[in-house]
Amino acid sequence: MHPKNKKLELKNKLKTPTLREGLGFNELQRPLVASLGFSQIQFCTTSTTLQVTTQPPPPPLPPPPPPPPPPMTEPELNHAEDQSNKNKKLRKRKRPRKAQQEARNSADDEDQEQEQHNDANNTDEVEEEEKREEKNVMPGVESGIMSSVSFDSLELSDPTSKAIMDMGFNRMTQIQARAIPELLKGKDVLGAARTGSGKTLAFLIPAVELLYNAEFKPRNGTAVIVICPTRELAIQTHAVAEELLKYHSQTLGLVIGGSGRKREADRIVSGVNLLVATPGRLLDHLQNTKGFIYKNLKCLIIDEADRILEANFEEEMKQIINILPKTRQTALFSATQTKKVKDLARMSFQTSPSNIDVDDGRKKVTNEGLQQGYVVVPCAKRFVVLYSFLRRHQSKKVMVFFSSCNSVKFHADLLKCAGLDCLSIHGKQKQHARTTTFFNFCKAEKGILLCTDVAARGLDIPDVDWIVQYDPPDEPKEYIHRVGRTARGEGAKGNALLFLIEEELQFLRYLKAAKIPMKEYVFEHKKLANIQSQLEKLVAGIYHLNVMAKDAYRSFILAYNAHTMKDIFNVHRLDLQAVAASFCFSNPPKVNLNLDSSASKHRRKIRKVEGRLSDGKTK
Repeated sequence: MHPKNKKLELKNKLKTPTLREGLGFNELQRPLVASLGFSQIQFCTTSTTLQVTTQPPPPPLPPPPPPPPPPMTEPELNHAEDQSNKNKKLRKRKRPRKAQQEARNSADDEDQEQEQHNDANNTDEVEEEEKREEKNVMPGVESGIMSSVSFDSLELSDPTSKAIMDMGFNRMTQIQARAIPELLKGKDVLGAARTGSGKTLAFLIPAVELLYNAEFKPRNGTAVIVICPTRELAIQTHAVAEELLKYHSQTLGLVIGGSGRKREADRIVSGVNLLVATPGRLLDHLQNTKGFIYKNLKCLIIDEADRILEANFEEEMKQIINILPKTRQTALFSATQTKKVKDLARMSFQTSPSNIDVDDGRKKVTNEGLQQGYVVVPCAKRFVVLYSFLRRHQSKKVMVFFSSCNSVKFHADLLKCAGLDCLSIHGKQKQHARTTTFFNFCKAEKGILLCTDVAARGLDIPDVDWIVQYDPPDEPKEYIHRVGRTARGEGAKGNALLFLIEEELQFLRYLKAAKIPMKEYVFEHKKLANIQSQLEKLVAGIYHLNVMAKDAYRSFILAYNAHTMKDIFNVHRLDLQAVAASFCFSNPPKVNLNLDSSASKHRRKIRKVEGRLSDGKTK
């Protein structure tokens, strides 16, 4: 049979059945995993086609006599989750008044025992939800990202004020309230703020005001340059600047890798007052575009400085800073203050900057409305758990992070063959494909996006419900950057799920030390769906999928070997048979791993490739 016909036949066979939602848990564990949406499923395997037996849900139980309130039934759990995800209060659901009063009287005792899974019940969920809602709606500097300061207090120009009003903003965030006045005074600023804190407007509003007050014209050249680490972030920053400049006469430009260089050069020569750029392409234009007027530069803004340096743009940044005029204002923003960031700051600033850190002293470094948890999964069962989770949450907006481009490509094709539509974004895609995918996912109300860490920093993707870290992050700060894609903004809510195998549990100590609260989602391994043989037949039967699986398997092991936290992520402790099973192989495939080579060299290579692809230097 022709391989294409065989592929279509296997794909059609796999699409025939539908999986019931979830994995299966006992009654004591149900309250803990309700937010994951897992419920019991049964499988029968009579042929190569995946068959599923579907049983109707049990009828709701009659109201029990209090006290104590009984555990919630499965239909009630599913209903509770749906209501919570729609931001409806759980307390609106009808319950016996006596049980409700007794639950409130015992709230203090329950809070002290919240770590004991067996005591989690419906009453606890209601009380905890009420507390979270009260906390999320409270304005103020201490608990949320918003300040009590309005944009009107800044006395901005009429065109800028009108644009901000059109964008729907009234009050400033903390980073905006502290950084904008300093930048408006012409001071240098070194800012630190977590993702989703509103720092893009914090530097763009003063930049636009600078152009307006200086009455810059196209013939005057470029007055403000904003440097971003990736094309996607540069595109997004350019879009925000475009909204702010809506009622201004000043010009705006974007130079990034992957777009037409000649068109960019013509635009620059014609006069661009505010230029948004990635490092490599900016340096190219500074060195090679005749007629680029940058001698009148008034302000240099470096966004996500730590990510720029992580992508090995350190040398480019040094050259850019040396080329640009020294008499300028500088603003540098970074989520983390590493040694390299401090070195870049010393090189960039001509005067002592105003240090602004809105996260200093916070009890948590992640967003306020974010519920974070982890699940311990047998290595061989990782994909089965992921597949079941995504099936359950098809009505949600989910981002899944992988450690390599090859893993994203393989799992995207595998999920599509299994009947789950998903998008993917990674460093090996052409710029047009990445941009299209990014904006399609931004506009979507629901969907699945598989990605590498290209998408983990700075991007503002609205209304993401779940962040799933299928492959573990290299360190806590990478975890923070990933989960920063959800629960962005004041009062926003989101969920994060981290996959770990038994040997990786020590990573939780580092997360705790980094002020990242985590709770465990528990499930019974023995009740996992037994579909491994069907997956293996699928991968073995489709040639291109088999090749992609081998590439993904190899890339996963090499990325694991490149982890900096060797005491936790030790490649020599991996069970390669189990790893192979997670990539749908019955036995480990023969691939050239070359684990004796330098892990640091491999990591530098990955970062270099990702960085150059972000800036368009690699085809």
